Amino acid sequence: MTMRYRILGGTGIEVSVHCLGAMMFGYVGNPDHDDCARIIHAALDQGVNFVDTADMYSAGESEEIVGKALKGRRDDVVLATKVHFKMGEGPNRSGNSRLWIMKEVEQSLRRLGTDWIDLYQIHRPDHTTDIEETLSALTDLVRQGKIRAFGCSSFPTAEIAQAQHVSERRALHRFRTEQPPYSLLARGVEKDLLPLCRQYGMGVLTWGPLASGFLTGRYRKGGAIDLTTGRAAITPHRFDPSIPENAAKLDVVEKLVELAGDLGCTLPQLAVAFVAAHPAVTSVITGPRTMEQLDDLLKGASLTLDDTALDRIDEIVPPGTDLYQPNVWQPQALVDPALRRRPLAERAAAG
Repeated sequence: MTMRYRILGGTGIEVSVHCLGAMMFGYVGNPDHDDCARIIHAALDQGVNFVDTADMYSAGESEEIVGKALKGRRDDVVLATKVHFKMGEGPNRSGNSRLWIMKEVEQSLRRLGTDWIDLYQIHRPDHTTDIEETLSALTDLVRQGKIRAFGCSSFPTAEIAQAQHVSERRALHRFRTEQPPYSLLARGVEKDLLPLCRQYGMGVLTWGPLASGFLTGRYRKGGAIDLTTGRAAITPHRFDPSIPENAAKLDVVEKLVELAGDLGCTLPQLAVAFVAAHPAVTSVITGPRTMEQLDDLLKGASLTLDDTALDRIDEIVPPGTDLYQPNVWQPQALVDPALRRRPLAERAAAG
């Protein structure tokens, strides 16, 4: 197998089509630092040169693991991390303000054991911070040499467009990448987000190709689903097969398992190959917890889905369809009822 590389959002940086996600490194997933380092080294030895983590993954432990594993190999790796979520108690320890970004980037650099971050990403939108404030801080970090480029993650289409407009109007550096959820069960981004990224020349590194485990083959129709462990214990409503929406996912999984069998691959291999085939996608983030999971995914890296296979997928899950909704940022207009309800006295059309 020879890993392929694609240019990341017009930066000229070449990154592998498989990106090693480090979310499962640390107490949340795999607490064995040495084992995590072996997984990272195995991925690098197979041609993966792109590693993605975040400050909040295992409360910073993931960044520490990645930093230790990359000693002596840092120059060969495109290293990405993220900022936004709360890190510790007290105010001003989260969000997208200049104050927090400038503080937290130093902590990420320390944990990663590096002088620079190749791609620094805003993990989620922040309605309390003007996007110009965020872009200005990130631009300064580029000029200081602490980061090479910056991007966003799980941003709504409209907010990406707004950020691009502000960057141009204020002569600031712009978001070069977006990191959206995208999978065989979550194809909603195909409607407008991925086309917008292509329009602006943004790189796209996707997360969640296995849809929280639904595309691993672990959850099957008619099989026992343990709602007391793992992600199912955290959000049982997403996995309970008695709920019609979940039953529909399991029906689709059976059809995809059949397709994978016809193609001579595993369901996870099919899931990753599907995402990689979209012309807007630069790299697919996979987050193995074990060496076995990494090996299975890398064995499928050379899988090519022809038009017939993609047509069959479109028949099973039509383009732009979301059968699975990842946990992503919700607009304030949906979260806060006051933003979509006039005062009681003003709601009627006539007095």
